[in-house]
Amino acid sequence: MKFATKAVHAGIVPDPSTGAIMTPIFQTTTYVQEAPGVHKGYEYSRTQNPTRTALQQNLASLENGKYGLCFASGLAATDAILKTLNPGDEVLSTNDLYGGTYRIFTKVFQKYGLKFNFVTMTDAARVAQYINPNTRLIWIETPTNPMMHIIDIEAIVNLAKGKGIKVAVDNTFATPFLQRPLDLGADLAMHSVTKYLGGHSDVIMGGLVLNDEGWARELEFIQNASGAVPGPQDCFLALRGIKTLHLRMQRHSENAAVVAHFLRSHPRVGQVFWPGFEDHPNHQVAKKQMRDFGGMISFTLKGDDIEEARQLMARFRYFQLAESLGGVESLCGHPATMTHASIPREERIKSGLLDSLIRMSVGIEDAEDLVEDLRQALA
Repeated sequence: MKFATKAVHAGIVPDPSTGAIMTPIFQTTTYVQEAPGVHKGYEYSRTQNPTRTALQQNLASLENGKYGLCFASGLAATDAILKTLNPGDEVLSTNDLYGGTYRIFTKVFQKYGLKFNFVTMTDAARVAQYINPNTRLIWIETPTNPMMHIIDIEAIVNLAKGKGIKVAVDNTFATPFLQRPLDLGADLAMHSVTKYLGGHSDVIMGGLVLNDEGWARELEFIQNASGAVPGPQDCFLALRGIKTLHLRMQRHSENAAVVAHFLRSHPRVGQVFWPGFEDHPNHQVAKKQMRDFGGMISFTLKGDDIEEARQLMARFRYFQLAESLGGVESLCGHPATMTHASIPREERIKSGLLDSLIRMSVGIEDAEDLVEDLRQALA
């Protein structure tokens, strides 16, 4: 099956009792058994639920993986991965990453004996210097949040080969429509399903896809034992959203290209971070491992004035000031005080995240209206 067909059909079968084309919302906690241990594959909805099963199979298919698991949020999915590590293990992560990931690394798991090293990953040769006998996981975001750095997944995978190191890729910004980490050799793809996969700003969820059966069984055990699972209605909404993922991502990418070029031409704008520019560092890597460049853009204002950035965002009409991203509507955010506020300012500045930086999730509205909104706000 090609991608668009997978998005609509993978893991989905008409309901055998009614013929319903949409997977029903199995709003139940438990399932009647014929005898103790004799059942139809379902016992208790924390462990399995038919709506969740359909979504997990669908998500696995989109990433060309064997095993899919869904969680109550993207951070719950990240939490499960970290629970497969042991005290003394080290995680090598990009220094430019989602603030919530940084927070769970440093504020939750570090006190249990895990060590986290945050390094620039745009140059794989530099990453090699930080690998040591205790390294067990390399955590990649690409494109990164919010600086839009591009990391060469295959190059990082080659560094980890034969060393007992797993490579996990947060594929939230790209989605499996634009980039499939498992095809590039990564061990696991992670998603905040909340964002582009759900696509309609109405569900909180996380997802993991992998091929390693042993690791998948370990994660399934944690999924059930820790209980951070999504409800069936959320799974239904995510399945609904995924059916149009390919169409939405095409429009997000097209609109972002128009917006990025407009911003770069404006005299009040400082830097624009978007991997589609030919002079963007690792643009060629992005072309190699992505189908298109996605719907996320970050930019700074000349002078790096935080108050000016706040005033600008208050003047937007279509770019709504809000947390999150990946919905059909355009959003803007201020990472320094919103999504990345948990990262110390000195660390943010080191990675280039200035106080005036604005992150934009470009929606699927008419591109001319979005440009006009930017024009009037910047005037």
